[in-house]
Amino acid sequence: QVQLVESGGGLVQPGGSLRLSCSASGSIFSINRMGWYRQAPGKQRDMVATITSSGTTNYADSVKGRFTISRDNAKKMVYLQMNSLKPEDTAVYYCNADVVTVVPALATIYWGQGTQVTVSS
Repeated sequence: QVQLVESGGGLVQPGGSLRLSCSASGSIFSINRMGWYRQAPGKQRDMVATITSSGTTNYADSVKGRFTISRDNAKKMVYLQMNSLKPEDTAVYYCNADVVTVVPALATIYWGQGTQVTVSS
């Protein structure tokens, strides 16, 4: 089994910053792409940012220049630094990872439980 645990969410004023972290644990052989997605009330879950094992990143247009995704392969962690936050960034943020497990030897997409980010004055 594989677990993804997010942390770092909370309430922040517009223009503020937050850093989300996600830790992967379990029967992990390797992790390919990792990413962050978000879901606002009444809306679908959308991609925010992804990063490959070699460090190639991809961002949603709405967060380019404000958010930065990074990862530590040795620690099996992915981070999302969020700057210049806006009220429209309010959502539950989910960590996502494409994990190859040891037993069974399979590649599977895993999700964290989500962490709430609220941007409000």
